[in-house]
Amino acid sequence: MFIELPARLHAAVPNYIGPLENEVEAVFDPAKNPKLQNGECARWVLTDANGQAVGRVAAFLNRDAVDVKNADLPTGGLGFFECIDNQTAANQLFDVARLWLAARGMQAMDGPINFGERDRFWGLLIEGYDLEPNYGMFWHPAYYRPLFENYGFELYFKQYTCYRTTAAELHPSFAKRAEEHAGTYRFAHARKQDAEKLAQDFHHVYNLAWARHSGVKPMTLDEARKIVKEMKPVVDERLLWFAYHGEEPVAFFISLPELNQIFKHVGRRLNLVGKLRFLWEQRRYMQRRDKKLFGIIYGVVPEHQGKGVDAAMLVYARQAFIDAGYAEIEMNWIGDFNPRMLVTTRSIGAKILKTHATYRYLFDRERPFERMPIIR
Repeated sequence: MFIELPARLHAAVPNYIGPLENEVEAVFDPAKNPKLQNGECARWVLTDANGQAVGRVAAFLNRDAVDVKNADLPTGGLGFFECIDNQTAANQLFDVARLWLAARGMQAMDGPINFGERDRFWGLLIEGYDLEPNYGMFWHPAYYRPLFENYGFELYFKQYTCYRTTAAELHPSFAKRAEEHAGTYRFAHARKQDAEKLAQDFHHVYNLAWARHSGVKPMTLDEARKIVKEMKPVVDERLLWFAYHGEEPVAFFISLPELNQIFKHVGRRLNLVGKLRFLWEQRRYMQRRDKKLFGIIYGVVPEHQGKGVDAAMLVYARQAFIDAGYAEIEMNWIGDFNPRMLVTTRSIGAKILKTHATYRYLFDRERPFERMPIIR
């Protein structure tokens, strides 16, 4: 009932693409989600008088997370919310999650978020209802926003999905940067057959560029290896770009083919039939010259920020994208608390296409609310 509800609620929406059911179940499986080793989660389904599901929600806390360990405001998570357009029903779902978290010492809850990394199942869609969701992102109807806000959730931060075509020219300053850095930096895409090097390079840049941010935990090399292994069946190595200073990787722009453009023809169940269908649809899609890619993560090691190495890297990456038949780029998960990244996206001519919101609810209703701190 938990898994099947969203497809039933949104069946009439032409641009709805549901997540893979096995990937949702994996979030709640201790054998597949390492965060359950030192965490807890619970799921609920709300039914009507006839026993039909009309809502669902999950609550979770990861005791290793920065927000959970925050002595001043320990914060748990709420996610996987789906509901009919009924405030009373939504309130019951929010209440049960809040009480469960409060019983475990939490003083606030963020939602809707994922019991895992921020790259998927994170945020409530608040702009872009007429567009198909990217892989790993939920589509939500417009009435979900008032359900959250009427309960008392307040905006903690926004996450933008930005868009541009690959054919659009970059500003001439980008080519100038590429020329200036030709002798100082080396730019190259990863090689899928050298998975160990890809994992090590990704691990190095990620921990230096991202692990200092609030709510982002450093990644182990084994975790990086696992990510690379999981990406291997769907990765296009021409979309995995790195900048090197000597032998040190100092920047990356990691992207994948936009997988929902394949999965929407496959269905929600990746069983044997689903896997065979995926291979067929993937082969067809990769032969097209109008493919879409989506950016997963971008980062520059602090010592090399502000030098234009990212601009130079994008010159090489853009040409590789065009040569590989990618016509459109969507870049997921650009937080409004990260002004440098927003400046970068504007500088390459990308515009905001979709917006998701992460809300926070304070259990003490008299406590002053504070938004996510801006990264300086």
